[in-house]
Amino acid sequence: MDKRRSGDDEAARAVNLIGDVAGKVALIVDDEVASGGTLVEAARFVLDRGAIAVEACVVHPVLSGKAVERIDASALRQLVVTDTIPLTERKQSDKIQVKSVAPIFAQAIRAIHDGSSVSRLFR
Repeated sequence: MDKRRSGDDEAARAVNLIGDVAGKVALIVDDEVASGGTLVEAARFVLDRGAIAVEACVVHPVLSGKAVERIDASALRQLVVTDTIPLTERKQSDKIQVKSVAPIFAQAIRAIHDGSSVSRLFR
C-alpha cells in the first residue's frame, strides 16, 4: 500500500494498492504500530477494494495513545505482534495476539556461539 502524509501529524492517507485483494483475506505486515492510524486506514482501504477480511502482523507493538481503542473499533479481525515490547494491561485486547521471539533469538545466539549457520533458522 502506498500512503501519504499531508503534514507532521499521525494521519496517513492510503492512495494506492499494489495487487488484487478482491474476494481475499488481506494480510497487512509492518514493522511497528504506534498510534494505529495507518494500520486502521490500511484495513479500511483494502476492504473498500473488495477484501473479505483483513488481518495484520507487526513486529513492534508501541501502541501509543488511543491505538488499542482504534484497533478495537476497526475492521481488523486480528493483530498479531511480537513481545519485543511488553504489553501493559491497558494495551491488551481480544484482537491482539502476542507471539514470543525468544526462541528464535535463543537459537540465533546458540548458532553464533557454536559457529554454526544462523541463516538456517530462516529456511
